[in-house]
Amino acid sequence: MSQFTSPPQPQQPYAPGQAPGFRPARNGLGISALVLGIIGTVSGLIPFLFWLAGILGVIALILGLAGRGRAKRGEASNKGVATYGAVLGLVSLILSVVGAVLTFKAVDDAVNDISKEVSGSSASAKPGAAEDDKKGDAAENAPASEDEPAAETLEGRDTAVYDDGLEVTVSGAAAYTPDAYAAGHTKGNRAYKVSVIIENKTKEKFDSALVSVDARAGEDGVNAEQIFDGKVGEGFNGTVLPGKKITVQFAFDAPADAKRLTVEVGPGFDWDASQWDLKL
Repeated sequence: MSQFTSPPQPQQPYAPGQAPGFRPARNGLGISALVLGIIGTVSGLIPFLFWLAGILGVIALILGLAGRGRAKRGEASNKGVATYGAVLGLVSLILSVVGAVLTFKAVDDAVNDISKEVSGSSASAKPGAAEDDKKGDAAENAPASEDEPAAETLEGRDTAVYDDGLEVTVSGAAAYTPDAYAAGHTKGNRAYKVSVIIENKTKEKFDSALVSVDARAGEDGVNAEQIFDGKVGEGFNGTVLPGKKITVQFAFDAPADAKRLTVEVGPGFDWDASQWDLKL
């Protein structure tokens, strides 16, 4: 019996997993650019995160441009995503620059405000017109002393001139009769009225609402209560433009035997308070 041998079966051809020459799209750069661009843009809208927006913006812009290059070469299929990522990266850079400028300006303004709070703006005395001759004669007759300079004493109608140009003038004290409904006047005491004039010779608007005016009477410096009635007591309010002035009258209650009234005017947080010694 002859041995039978079956003919060999034809083998199936090997099917490759993908067509020859086909490569998967490399879309990672475009997606990364879009994600970083979004995060960078949001960071640019948050104060003090301008530095993060700048870093992410640079990376997103680079990745977005690289992703567009891949798309042009046919290696990626998300050219639009890469373009949006590059645009958002550029937006992040712009926001980071704006944020840096605003942050540094805010810090500089805060430092200047703190410096003004600590140091204040000092004032020099400017004698009133009626006092010029009297003070000039006194200065000629006074002995010269280099070790002890004479202190500047502000009197009625003298002006305190501040470094920035703000000027404050207090008139002399005049007797005042409060009306029947006045508050702050004690029976047996005497009332005195003074005018406070503030002239704004600075280059900016002056907020007079922050002005404080106080007084002390007599040698013991007892508090002279401010009087409020239909004519006085309203105080300062409103804004004074550069080159303009504002005048407000105040009345204070002083003991009957008081001979002097010390008026202190504080123009605001950025200026030192000045004092006037008025004869009663």
